[in-house]
Amino acid sequence: MSSRVAVITGGGSGIGRQTCLYFASKGDKVVIADFSEAGGNETLEMIKENGGDAIFVKTDVSKYEDVEAVIEKAVEAYGTIDIMFNNAGTGSRSPLLETKLEDYQRVIGVNQHGVAYGILAAGRKMRELGVNGVIINTASVFGYLANQSTFPYQASKGAVRMMTQSAALELAPFNIRVLAIAPGGVDTPIIQGFKDAGLTEYMKKQQMRGELIKPEAIASAVYLLSLKEADVINGSVVMLDDGYASFK
Repeated sequence: MSSRVAVITGGGSGIGRQTCLYFASKGDKVVIADFSEAGGNETLEMIKENGGDAIFVKTDVSKYEDVEAVIEKAVEAYGTIDIMFNNAGTGSRSPLLETKLEDYQRVIGVNQHGVAYGILAAGRKMRELGVNGVIINTASVFGYLANQSTFPYQASKGAVRMMTQSAALELAPFNIRVLAIAPGGVDTPIIQGFKDAGLTEYMKKQQMRGELIKPEAIASAVYLLSLKEADVINGSVVMLDDGYASFK
C-alpha cells in the first residue's frame, strides 16, 4: 500500500501518541498536532528514531484557525491529506452543580468544537484536492452511558456522535468517509483524576476482561478503520470498549 498522510490531533500523549507511532510504523507520513510542544516533539523524536516520517505542529484545536493551519501545513509538507483523526481531548471531574463554567467551556472547546473544526477544515481540503479521505473522531462510551461527575465530558462526546453521523451524510457525495470510535476505560493521562480519587480498580471492572485498555490497542483499531478494506464503515460509531457498554 502506498504511503498516506495522516493528521492526528492530541498526538503528544495517550491514544494520539500511540496512533502517530502506529501509522508511522506502517509507512504513513504523520502530522502530529498537539497543544503541548514538549509532548508533540517527544512523539516526533520517537517516530524519527524508528525511521518514520513526521512533522509536529503546535495546535490549539479549540481555535479554528489553528486547525485550518495544521491542515495547510500537512499539504505544504506532503502534498495532500488522506486521514484526519480528531482525537484531542480533555476532561474534568466534579459533581454537576459544582461544575465551574470555565471547566465546562474548556472541555466543550476541545472535545466538541475541536472535532467540529477538524471535520470542517479537513473536509474542505479533501474536497478541494479531490481526495477520497477518511475522518475519524474520538467519541466515548460516555457519549452513550450516563456517569456521575463528568457532565461536560459526556455532553461533548454525545455531540461527537451526532456530528459524525451528520458529517458522514453530507460528505458521502465527495467520497469522504466519516466515522467515530467510542473507547471505554483507556489507560491515558485523561483519567488521572479518577486514579487520584482511588477509582482505578472500579474502572478496570467496567471492561469485560477486568483491565484498563492499552492506548496501543485503540491505535491499531483506528489504523484498521482507516484502510480501504473498511470502506463500508461510514457514519458509524465503532465501540472500542472491551465490552463496557455491553454489560454495565
